[in-house]
Amino acid sequence: MNTLCIHNPASAALITQLGADDAASVAVKAAAARAAQPAWNAVPLAERKACIVRFRTGVLAELETLAATMTGETGKPIKMSRNELNGLLGRIDFFLQQVDAQLATETVYAEGGMTEQIEHIPLGVVVNISAWNYPWFVGGNVYVPALLTGNAVLYKPSEYATLTGLAMARLLHAAGIPQDVFIAVVGGGEVGAALQAQKIDGLFFTGSYATGAKIAQALGPRMVKLQLELGGKDPTYVCEDANVQNAAESLADGAMYNTGQSCCSVERIYVHEKIYDAFCAAFVDTVKGFRLGDPMAEDTYIGAITRAPQLAVLEAQVADALAKGATLRSGGTRLPGPGNWFAPTVFTEVNHSMELMREESFGPIIGIQKVSGDAQALQLMNDTRYGLTAGVFTPDEARAKALLAQVNAGSVYWNCCDRVSPRLPWSGHGDSGVGLTLSTYGIATFTRPKAWHLRQA
Repeated sequence: MNTLCIHNPASAALITQLGADDAASVAVKAAAARAAQPAWNAVPLAERKACIVRFRTGVLAELETLAATMTGETGKPIKMSRNELNGLLGRIDFFLQQVDAQLATETVYAEGGMTEQIEHIPLGVVVNISAWNYPWFVGGNVYVPALLTGNAVLYKPSEYATLTGLAMARLLHAAGIPQDVFIAVVGGGEVGAALQAQKIDGLFFTGSYATGAKIAQALGPRMVKLQLELGGKDPTYVCEDANVQNAAESLADGAMYNTGQSCCSVERIYVHEKIYDAFCAAFVDTVKGFRLGDPMAEDTYIGAITRAPQLAVLEAQVADALAKGATLRSGGTRLPGPGNWFAPTVFTEVNHSMELMREESFGPIIGIQKVSGDAQALQLMNDTRYGLTAGVFTPDEARAKALLAQVNAGSVYWNCCDRVSPRLPWSGHGDSGVGLTLSTYGIATFTRPKAWHLRQA
């Protein structure tokens, strides 16, 4: 059997070793899910909902233990782990409230003895290759609505959040989800590739563009439903009439929350030249007030970098920015000691020749660029291959809406940032991916319409 080693990214200590799947065990699990799915779909919706309600109760009952597990294997500060789990509860509630309407058969025509109806049936067997940065959010966005709508799920947690993924499986099974309806698959990239080789009806992936592109190339010819939630290089524009202190504090949090390891973290800031110096000073002061330390400490805001290879990416962006004339205002270095640590880093006087302003950072680093006005800000915001989120800070709602209407992004923010709601679809443009989760559309995505033509004899 293969072995997966789980390390604490804050200390580099080995937490545990787990048996990992291989191609043969993945095939067995996929066959079991295929066999179990029809019976699960035949379970009345009310009973499927009751299972998810019990799962929610289980998460709440073990919230502190689950938060500690997630912090231990990802380096996420413990307060943020609690925030994620508490936020999951509201998402579960939303799916429970909305699923009946989404699965209801629609009669769209009834005249002259002919009735036309639309039935919403499950995809079948769904693969979810999930992420480590928000494992409960990212996973729950997929498997909760997938299970409610009658699908079986093969769930591969990230190898950097495997213990969390196994906790999900345990709690779902304890809540009444059959063992073969939700199956955890353990391992790294080779296990993800083995999952892609199975007979499946949908694959939902969250991760990098590079991996998403490989998945699309492999599954495209097979006509499998594919959803790819990929990266972002999320911009925000601060207009000259914005409240400088409020904008600086909000955007510093948006850039550094979860140690900057969020696909919707603020990654580029454009500031009108009239307030540029004041904004930069307030932003740097805010970032310098963020406490970096033991992720289990209650007052820690900046935790460890989950993946050690990302440290080299951040170092390369720092070196490139310095070589091209940027001003380093804070941080800029890997920190000594065991574990994966990087100082919160702020650059000013940046431009789009720098990797920092073009490629996803996924860490506690940000560039702030001066702009002459709305036209230049808009041009720079759209100068990217990504299109996940974008924001504008100004008291003028009409101005913000006019600008945001022209930005290529799946989600836009006025006077806020780094925010996700279960009521709104989560999607992206360009290299940020295809498909969506959340909202009522994020329930419907796990079904396919079946058209009924019914004529009375």
